[in-house]
Amino acid sequence: MIDSNLFTYKVPNWGVMTIRTTFPSGSDDCAAWLTLPEGTGPHPVVVLVHGGGATHAMMLAQYEQAFSNAGLAVLAFDFRHLGESGGEPRQLVDQRRYAEDVDAALAFACSRPELDANRIALWGTSFGASHVLAAAARHQGMRAAVVQCPVFSGRAVVSRAGLRHLLRLTFPVVSDLVRAALRLPRRYVPLVARPGELAFVNQPGALEGWQSVMPAGYEFDNRITAASGLDMLFYNAASAAPRVRCPLLVCACDRENLIDPAIAGRVAATAPNAVLEHYDADHFTVYHPPVVEKILADQIAFLTTHLR
Repeated sequence: MIDSNLFTYKVPNWGVMTIRTTFPSGSDDCAAWLTLPEGTGPHPVVVLVHGGGATHAMMLAQYEQAFSNAGLAVLAFDFRHLGESGGEPRQLVDQRRYAEDVDAALAFACSRPELDANRIALWGTSFGASHVLAAAARHQGMRAAVVQCPVFSGRAVVSRAGLRHLLRLTFPVVSDLVRAALRLPRRYVPLVARPGELAFVNQPGALEGWQSVMPAGYEFDNRITAASGLDMLFYNAASAAPRVRCPLLVCACDRENLIDPAIAGRVAATAPNAVLEHYDADHFTVYHPPVVEKILADQIAFLTTHLR
């Protein structure tokens, strides 16, 4: 049974019932959203993992709707330090903690009686694809995994902007490391900005793309602790691909503008049970019509095949 004291809401005009809850991770809680399909459970479930610095509010509702309408339960969450989740300092991006959050989300899904612990899939978008790939390699019991517009290497994103861009980030990173060691307030840099501006991501179209996935009136905290950039720089989830044994769907954007699209192809080639699909989209148009309808249809067909 679903806890009656949990906050519930319906996505406007979609009629999808979503339950707002939390689950523990480390010493904090992750805000979570559980969407159930019609009918009696236990239901197969897809755990959604959003992109770097993003939150549940940024376009995940359309995937909750589509997957639940296809008979799949959906669990989404905000990483610690982001969005509605706990954790200080705010806007910290830490790959080790994020791996713990994904593991905690999987444990929470396994604990819910309305969900089928033997039929769980992972879904990740953008930098969330890295966390999904790494988690699928750790958890051999996953039934399936899906990634879209995948960013499998933080270094590939930053280095694409050039050496001068990397050098401009050096002082803020060092300053933030010192402040963290001395327990002082953290040094922040923008997460995304226009070309030539100081930010972790400043490729052409990136800022406008980020803005396109924000709902009206949403206040996006466009910053990360500067040392987070160092953590992301050395994170290369692509190396986990050979250990991913479950069926993996890689949805690659042929006009990818944040990272070399060939990296997605190499991951698909080295994962034992991977399927690679190409879409005429860049890193952000993949979330919008007409591409999103096509990619959702492909993802639903893949997920229902392996979960039902």
